[in-house]
Amino acid sequence: MISESISQFLAQISISEIDRVSFFKRDEITTDLICCELQIGDKTWLFHEEEEIWEILLEQLGQLEGFNTNWREDVVDPPFESNPTVAYERDS
Repeated sequence: MISESISQFLAQISISEIDRVSFFKRDEITTDLICCELQIGDKTWLFHEEEEIWEILLEQLGQLEGFNTNWREDVVDPPFESNPTVAYERDS
């Protein structure tokens, strides 16, 4: 079950306000941690795949017109490299 604070955060995110979505990996010595940076205006939020919000966040981001649904392929290989990937950038 998702905590109330996370549910409130998701309710505040408007898909139309998202400026940029990027993914990258953090080298955690023996594993990689996939992360997502979400930019809305002058604010940036950082999420990672071990958070309870992750799958719901990805579902919402997938609704963005022009969102690269194949971002994971670009981020995963090669292992232990950051592989930054922009999955969405709103036109100015």
